[in-house]
Amino acid sequence: MGSNAIRCDVCPRGCALPPGAHGACRARANVDGAIRPTGYGRLTAIAIDPVEKKPLARWRPGSTVLSLGGYGCNLRCPWCQNAGISQVGELDVAWREVRPNMLVALAEDARCRDSRMVGVAYTYNEPLVCWEYVRDAGELVHGAGFANVLVSAGCVSERVVQEVAPLIDAANIDLKAFSDKTYRALGGELSCVQRTIELLAATPTCHLEVTTLVVPGVNDSEDEMRQLAAWLASVDPGIVLHVTRFHPAWRKRDVGPTPVRHVYDLADVARGHLAHVYTGNC
Repeated sequence: MGSNAIRCDVCPRGCALPPGAHGACRARANVDGAIRPTGYGRLTAIAIDPVEKKPLARWRPGSTVLSLGGYGCNLRCPWCQNAGISQVGELDVAWREVRPNMLVALAEDARCRDSRMVGVAYTYNEPLVCWEYVRDAGELVHGAGFANVLVSAGCVSERVVQEVAPLIDAANIDLKAFSDKTYRALGGELSCVQRTIELLAATPTCHLEVTTLVVPGVNDSEDEMRQLAAWLASVDPGIVLHVTRFHPAWRKRDVGPTPVRHVYDLADVARGHLAHVYTGNC
């Protein structure tokens, strides 16, 4: 690490950034001698979604949320379905600045038009690479009587999770595999995501669900699903698990979609440990 470089501590990558450089996430940089969230409030997508789309199966069913996302992500999943925003930086995509108070105004306007609208979802890219925005917006969102929903890969430091967890009313964490080797290939650490899940599960005000996208040849063995589900049950047997079908995307087009029957079979394996298991994209 150079004498003028600063190490970012938001995720396990620990990027050492010289002046002006961005981290692997493309949303944090060394600005004037400090690590700053340069993607703060820079949104690339805003939409009204049903909560079931997050996916959340057992939290306020039938309601909707104001979903928003920016650019950047600290993982490099070849099958990313939002690569157009998650895998790019500020110069590669159109964005508009929405400060936390502006976000609350958008939520209030959405609720006037749709009484089912109950909160704000931080989603689409990896929201926790700019966790300060989730914290600042989340406080104002709560103050205005809305809920906060987090959709994240969860590969961030314990410090970051502890900062935002008290503000999160519902979360879905993407547990991409139950293999250190797979996580290393994506640029993350399994143990880090496990710790995020443990912390959110222990937060009494947070409803927690988990999603695993079943990618052929990557994480589709019954043994791995059995280990994954057993570990989740050891954390909290009430955790909801979504077993989701893969479709070719971005840089992962060398295999076809996960066979539907196999998704159902893996869900049955998970049900040997968890009471609430759902299938998706089938």
